Amino acid sequence: MAPVIARTRAELVDVLKGADRRALVPTMGALHEGHRQLLEHARPLGDALVASIFVNPTQFAPGEDFDAYPRTFDADLATCEDAGVDVVFAPEVGAMYPHGLDQPISVDPGPLGSVLEGASRPTHFRGVLTVVAKLFGLVSPDVAVFGEKDYQQLVLIRQMASELATGIEVVGCPTVRESDGLARSSRNVYLGDEDRRRAPAVHRALRAGADAGPRGADAVLAAAHSTLGAAGVSPDYVALRDVDLGDPVSGSQARLLIAARVGTPRLLDNIAVHLGAPDIHEGA
Repeated sequence: MAPVIARTRAELVDVLKGADRRALVPTMGALHEGHRQLLEHARPLGDALVASIFVNPTQFAPGEDFDAYPRTFDADLATCEDAGVDVVFAPEVGAMYPHGLDQPISVDPGPLGSVLEGASRPTHFRGVLTVVAKLFGLVSPDVAVFGEKDYQQLVLIRQMASELATGIEVVGCPTVRESDGLARSSRNVYLGDEDRRRAPAVHRALRAGADAGPRGADAVLAAAHSTLGAAGVSPDYVALRDVDLGDPVSGSQARLLIAARVGTPRLLDNIAVHLGAPDIHEGA
């Protein structure tokens, strides 16, 4: 059955009447196999599954690709129908920002919002958390599902949900990859042929770093940098953090994160690492 499309706040409230347990998957559209798996994971978690499709202007800085961001609404609806989505919430900007984009109230991401991705995109996470908070308020989900590819975003959303006492369970799903390891992303359409051949080096670097985990943090970072260098990819950062993005601790789980511009798109990816030796370090 085709999902119901809600365009306004009032339509969303009306269509969700009577839903006892709600699951939400926020998206910006241009849905790919990664989004499909998020939707399929969320389907059994609620009797009403809501997918939002909204390209959020406040998480784009001036000069970024807001206008060029791929918009494929008809194809997105077909994906949602195949995945068993009940409601697609596809608002206009005015429905999400009724007081304008320069509204005085927003969600401050705190110190974690100014490092890694936040260091080069200082307004990004404020925009992300603000729109997610709005979606949480509008949908009132019991559970919300996000991908692990944008790991810093996932950690911040979990923190926000906890700090604001929303009662919403935030679930992370593993990154979906192409056969050569490249993380699925809506922005992969920007990759030219040569850049597409180089792009899997990001995942190879993560794997090399994870394999070096038993030898400690310095070995993890060295292996990742070496793999990127051999492929001619210059990263914006290669960072090793604990699972909550604090300082890593030996003998525990950590997260290796890479951001690198390959041609036009900026590729983000990460991997779980188990650290052995006690060296603690971050490389960039």
